Amino acid sequence: MAQPDSKKIFFENLSGAGKAIAVLTSGGDAQGMNAAVRAVVRMGLYVGAKVYFIHEGYQGMVDGGENIKEASWESVSSMLQVGGTVIGSARCKEFRTHEGRLKAAHNLVQHGITNLCVIGGDGSLTGANLFREEWSGLLTELVEQGLIEADAVQKYSALHIVGMVGSIDNDFCGTDMTIGTDSALHRIIEVVDAIMTTAQSHQRTFVLEVMGRHCGYLALVSALACGADWVLIPEMPPEDGWEDKMCQKLSATRSRGTRLNIIIVAEGAIDRHGKPITSSLVKDLVVKCLGFDTRVTILGHVQRGGTPSAFDRILASRMGVEAVLALLETTANTPACVVSLCGNQSVRLPLMECVQMTQEVQKAMDEKRFEEAVRLRGRSFENNLKTYKLLAHRKPESELPVSNFNVAVLNVGAPAAGMNAAVRSAIRVGISEGHKMFAVSDGFEGFSKGQIKEIKWADVGGWTGQGGSLLGTKRTLPAKHIDKIAEQMQKHNINALLIVGGFEAFESLLQLYEARATYEEFCIPMCMLPATISNNVPGTDLSIGADTALNAIVETCDRIKQSASGTKRRVFIIETMGGYCGYLASVGGLAAGADAAYIYEEPFDIRDLQANVEHLTEKMKTSIQRGLVLRNENSNENYTTDFIYQLYSEEGKGVFDSRKNVLGHMQQGGAPSPFDRNFGTKISAKAMQWVTKKLVETFRHDEGRVFANGEDSCCLLGMRRRALVFQPVVQLKDQTDFVHRIPKEQWWLKLRPLMKILAKYKTSYDVSDSGQLEHVVRNRPKESDASVAM
Repeated sequence: MAQPDSKKIFFENLSGAGKAIAVLTSGGDAQGMNAAVRAVVRMGLYVGAKVYFIHEGYQGMVDGGENIKEASWESVSSMLQVGGTVIGSARCKEFRTHEGRLKAAHNLVQHGITNLCVIGGDGSLTGANLFREEWSGLLTELVEQGLIEADAVQKYSALHIVGMVGSIDNDFCGTDMTIGTDSALHRIIEVVDAIMTTAQSHQRTFVLEVMGRHCGYLALVSALACGADWVLIPEMPPEDGWEDKMCQKLSATRSRGTRLNIIIVAEGAIDRHGKPITSSLVKDLVVKCLGFDTRVTILGHVQRGGTPSAFDRILASRMGVEAVLALLETTANTPACVVSLCGNQSVRLPLMECVQMTQEVQKAMDEKRFEEAVRLRGRSFENNLKTYKLLAHRKPESELPVSNFNVAVLNVGAPAAGMNAAVRSAIRVGISEGHKMFAVSDGFEGFSKGQIKEIKWADVGGWTGQGGSLLGTKRTLPAKHIDKIAEQMQKHNINALLIVGGFEAFESLLQLYEARATYEEFCIPMCMLPATISNNVPGTDLSIGADTALNAIVETCDRIKQSASGTKRRVFIIETMGGYCGYLASVGGLAAGADAAYIYEEPFDIRDLQANVEHLTEKMKTSIQRGLVLRNENSNENYTTDFIYQLYSEEGKGVFDSRKNVLGHMQQGGAPSPFDRNFGTKISAKAMQWVTKKLVETFRHDEGRVFANGEDSCCLLGMRRRALVFQPVVQLKDQTDFVHRIPKEQWWLKLRPLMKILAKYKTSYDVSDSGQLEHVVRNRPKESDASVAM
């Protein structure tokens, strides 16, 4: 079941021999920086380049000496899971001066370094670009001062720069997510979830202040992820009179029976006149106007700390490898670039174009052009804001459109974290669109039994942070009860259906589509949102719940590896879920720093297992103490987890011992990650807007009913590369392996060579999908907004 070969260009053609690459972290630290440093070092060494650490950022470059050290493969072991930056970061005033940059150039030339990988914010990257532009002039000065030989000017004629954006604020234009943002959201949501329990006990209002002096991304997305009552951000200050509106909203929420209120304030929040809105000001306002027991929590540097999330480790690892490829391909005429992800795809963007657009945002805010500031932040930010307003602020009944349509929502398949966020979003958007919303309990089994009831706005309050499926979910397919389901559809006059679930949901939608020939009740708009930890649904690169499962795997692997610290050399064999889909094992392996991951899609035999054991044996003879091997539960019926464990135990005798662990259903449980909450919330909102559009299009006025029987009225909403796409489920049949319940082509298989390279295996890496230099687009077409994911 391996993915069909595309036209492949392998990086064996891109040799790093004779090149020297230096990596530094600058400005504020961010979780995931270490993963990026590790990837740069290992990829650099892999292609034959010399790689250097520059400790303490630009300060270390200026000071030279012990701050510039050659890196080895082992020197980046065990740093993947460490927060912050182990090579240090410092703000350097001296580098801003010509004399400071002259010293830095001298130190680089002494080590033969002409390739720089800079991980930092816009200030750090702007400094790097200026350094690059001055490079030849600086070398000429050094020759004149007799500090370097004249031939060095020719030998080191060009300085090549590639940047990666490391910033928890996500304030850099041109990139969907910066390294560290997802981890910072994890810290915020952990705190919010903890605060909600105590706030509920005492009927309190909590005002949370989060970081974001110039960018409200963290505040906005965390408000969306926890269903906060009010959010204040610098890009969109509230209208005059906001104080009364906020208090009315809090009071209305309490009157509906809610026992708590959450207000999130970005540290840079301002009003329309540029006056700061502080957390203490908001607290005093609530106490004065409403008399509510109110507390302030300022999160501060907690948001920068802790271990990086799975998302940040994968992002940073992919970007580190991409940065080295960009440096290998660069020429004297190539502009300095930043590497990033757009949706699921690597992109390279001219560094200064991104910096200029980032500065334009600040200028628009300074000049009080707030709508433009939001637009310049990009589609992702704009979409977050629209979705938050749609879900947080309920319109009065008198202002709602009256559609007279009934829409049912149900969960199908195994539970996945984020399902409840998707259901909440669908219910509230549906009500805002004027529909009557119905919730179906226990999937199609419940549907056939008539477990259908109308659900109101307030009924889904507090659902975003809940794991599992509050509606209840079953794997039962509709074909078994098709008569009774059609009967219930008619009884409740259901005009549209939204299904949230995994592979069973996909099969269910196909069965309902085919049943249209017999039952007109199914000739209605039907849409499916992929929600499964296995990420095995065709038509989408990502599924709701997969990110939470990955984080559970990575956290457990971190703890398991730590359990061996200080003991003798040990290899852990970990079994993950996923059915026949190797997504969790492969991507979890990349995020956890695994040495191997066995999956069904990439067949393996005893020779491969033997080669892996020998490879680990070699590594264990160096300073590396621990090994990690992941196995997908259905990767091979004969090479079971027990078999692999026993093989490694026997063959590793005298060098390492082995332990095994089956992670089981812990991958399915727990509170949803920020990513899954937001992904679920936003694609569900988009799906409901599609449903409304289809209802209007397919309503037959002469018959007074909805009739939709075209392929395009029965769709799956999935994320494909950079785009969120509605795809008719019938067209996805040919892309599906129904026996093994997986898509025939899976994008993440291209990530597997990365894991092998970073684990020191010799392998081929397809760079045909690597980033090409693009230009920053001010506003991408709406349908290509893959950034909706975060």
